[in-house]
Amino acid sequence: MDPYEPDGSGLSAAQSAAIRRSLAGGRGALTRRSLLRAGGAGALGLGALTTLAGCGIPPAKREGGAESSDDHSAKERTVVFSNWTEYMDVGEDNTSRPTLAAFTRRTGIKVRYTEDINDNVEFFGKIQPQLAAGQSTGRDLICVTDWLAARMIRLGWVQKLDPALLPNAYTHLSAQFRSPDWDPGRAHSYPWTGISTVIAYNIKATGGRKVESVGQLLDDRALKGRVGLLTEMRDTVGMTLLDLGLDPGEFSDDDYATAVDRLQKAVDRKQIRRFTGNDYTSDLSKGDIAACLAWAGDVIQLQADNPDIRYAIPAAGYLTSTDNLLVPAGARHRANATRLIDYYYERPVAARLAAYINYVCPVDGVAAELAKIDPALAENTLIVPDKAMAARSHAFRSLSGEEEKAYEEKFARLIGA
Repeated sequence: MDPYEPDGSGLSAAQSAAIRRSLAGGRGALTRRSLLRAGGAGALGLGALTTLAGCGIPPAKREGGAESSDDHSAKERTVVFSNWTEYMDVGEDNTSRPTLAAFTRRTGIKVRYTEDINDNVEFFGKIQPQLAAGQSTGRDLICVTDWLAARMIRLGWVQKLDPALLPNAYTHLSAQFRSPDWDPGRAHSYPWTGISTVIAYNIKATGGRKVESVGQLLDDRALKGRVGLLTEMRDTVGMTLLDLGLDPGEFSDDDYATAVDRLQKAVDRKQIRRFTGNDYTSDLSKGDIAACLAWAGDVIQLQADNPDIRYAIPAAGYLTSTDNLLVPAGARHRANATRLIDYYYERPVAARLAAYINYVCPVDGVAAELAKIDPALAENTLIVPDKAMAARSHAFRSLSGEEEKAYEEKFARLIGA
């Protein structure tokens, strides 16, 4: 029986063993995270910021709007899918894509799958000229981080999704991801994964002490010079806003300035060892960084190799962002792409994906299927948040072009970028 069919009973013993071996090897998430966050604030030059702020980039112009181009899905049983590196399950041979192959067997739709997204800004620069000219990018489905998804939707460069083709996605999407302010009702997008920002610490390096708040990171003298914060503005400032009792989903310019000022004081006192991308993982494992802001997918990977790595969800809450599936304007196979989105919201399929990549699964009720693969993964709230954890999740609000440029410039000065 095909384990990825809706009525499937789960993975075979051989497939489950392959997943465990790959997870134990520590592959995938660490590399992917460094690439994804390279597209965030820390790696973003001011020239790129200006571009992303929309300066000089006109909305795509086409008769009848973004949905007017022909859809060739019925005649051409294919879909072209661009994704991030190490962001799809692989088989025991380390080359096959089991869930994609199962989709093709069931639907007859062939997936031309490419992991050609290495950086949000770089990828946007690659497809922007075609979109601005009202031309096809050659892709039917892409996966980008929420802030870039918001920018593309605002520019009119994303197709609306046909809800009739999304029965699983509509039914199974977790409540915490249902209606972001940048895409109310998920008219244009569905999450591929959630990305949680938490606190991680090395219990050996802290002398057995727990680190459970941003306040400790910024103010605890015992941690001086051994704290890591992230070069991603939304994560570091958002977590600081929460620690100040402010909502990253609703904040003012003054609130943002207050958070940056607090971070600056910690920098001036040399409390912060450095601002990092994914490279905090090595320092944390070695104990050179005692505690830091971290991405949950990394923490799961690190814990597999180092029992001293712990994590905490601050009482004030934590940040959640998303990587999102979008059908770009001018896509040739819109219906096929939409069916592929819906396929990944079938619980057995979602479980297989989550078991491999270890990020937050946006599919409600996936735990029972994940438990068939590995009960420990099903119980890990960093992959399947329970209601209590989901309630403490906050999203960084979408920014106008002017806000994005101003906020990123202030943050770049803070971190010395």
